[in-house]
Amino acid sequence: MSEQSKSEWLEWLKAIAVAITLAFILRTFFFATSIVEGASMDPTLQNGERVMFNKIIYYIDEPERGDIVIIERPVKSYVKRIIGLPGDTVEIRDHELYVNGEKETQEYLSEDAASATRDYGPVDVPDGKYFVMGDNRSISKDSRNGLGFIEEDEIIGRTELVIYPFNEWGLTN
Repeated sequence: MSEQSKSEWLEWLKAIAVAITLAFILRTFFFATSIVEGASMDPTLQNGERVMFNKIIYYIDEPERGDIVIIERPVKSYVKRIIGLPGDTVEIRDHELYVNGEKETQEYLSEDAASATRDYGPVDVPDGKYFVMGDNRSISKDSRNGLGFIEEDEIIGRTELVIYPFNEWGLTN
C-alpha cells in the first residue's frame, strides 16, 4: 500500500470516527427517537410512527401548554399533549376544555375527539407538575385516568418531527 493510500485510508477512518462521535453526542444529549404506541394521539400522531424529539429544549425553556412531549415512566414511555401547567385549573365541561376558567381552542382535535371528551374536574395542577392528555380523548390513558399528574423530570423531551413512515414525514403540532 502506498503512502498516499494509507493517508487517504486514515482520513476516511477519521471522518467515520468523527461522524459516529457526533451522532452519539446528538443522540445522547440533543435528539432521540421514539415510537408512538397505540391510538391515543390520533389524529395528530398515528400508531407505529417514529418521532424525533428534542431532549435539550426543557433545559433552556419550560414546557408550554400544547407541547407534545415524551414522558418517561419506569415501565413505559408515553407521548401526550400538555394541557395544564403548574398552578392551572383544568376542567372539561360539555365537551369543552377550560383552563383557568377560559375556554381553550383545540384546533388539533377532530370534531369526533372533542365530542367524545367527557366531563372532568375541575382539578388544580400542583406546583412542579403537569396535566397531560392524548388527542384521542375517549381512549387515552392520561392525567385523567391512570397517569395522574406528570412530574417535570418525567418529561424528557418535546416532539419535533415525524420521521417514519417517510410519507408521513413532517413537523408535529
